[in-house]
Amino acid sequence: MRIDAHQHFWRLAERAGAWPPPELAAIHRDFGPQDLAPLLRASSIDGTVLVQSLPSVAETRALLAQARESGFVRGVVGWVDMKAADAADTIGELARDPLLKGLRPMLQDLPGDDWIADPATAPAAEAMARHGLVFDALVLPRHLRALQVFAARHPGLVIVVDHAAKPLIARGEVQPWRDDLARLAEMPQVHCKVSGLLTEAGDDPRLEQLLPYVQALWTSFGPSRLLWGSDWPVLRLAGDYAGWLATTLELLAAVQPPAGEPERAAVLGANAATLYRL
Repeated sequence: MRIDAHQHFWRLAERAGAWPPPELAAIHRDFGPQDLAPLLRASSIDGTVLVQSLPSVAETRALLAQARESGFVRGVVGWVDMKAADAADTIGELARDPLLKGLRPMLQDLPGDDWIADPATAPAAEAMARHGLVFDALVLPRHLRALQVFAARHPGLVIVVDHAAKPLIARGEVQPWRDDLARLAEMPQVHCKVSGLLTEAGDDPRLEQLLPYVQALWTSFGPSRLLWGSDWPVLRLAGDYAGWLATTLELLAAVQPPAGEPERAAVLGANAATLYRL
């Protein structure tokens, strides 16, 4: 079973001027299941994980409804204000929907690099673990040390780093991203998505440009803790769906040691199916 572990839907009318801005013409329109379905069929993808893109419980409820209607969304990663006084209650209420598989705060957009390390997030994190939800970490390299503090505090909470923490590929910067991510990977509950890398690689992404970063993920997490995701439709800013899948397969063949068929199957779906209970 092949699973796309990271994709989005949105309606511009519901976003009130929020991202994506009009200058990003490739993604400044509505995207729904009818747009993604033919791409999934063409690439033999069996299901997806639909991820929030607004800090809104209302959007989370709307995504759960879309998931039920889509025919291919196997799970939703939604949003809750983790520092709200009623966060644990909200998480418990949302978790009654079996399609809710995880939550993510939009850490990359929040003021301060150590927001997630604040002990005020603990009740929400504990509620997530109690309900079997995954914590998706939308972070940049500068957030990784705070995420280490959070992960160490909550060893029972499964964590997935989205988009490999968005390394600065276009600038060719590997450190300190590689070492910080490797330290995070020492905690067995932490996983990582091979997603969003094309949009971090500049105007002309190349295999040899991406390989050092994927090799770092392969070395730190291994094939059992990596999940492939398209980050569609954001992917449209840098490439197309089938092209990113083909590039991923090339990268998995080029890492050392190269991925065999069982390892490819794990990264391209089995790990996501297990982690998100799909």
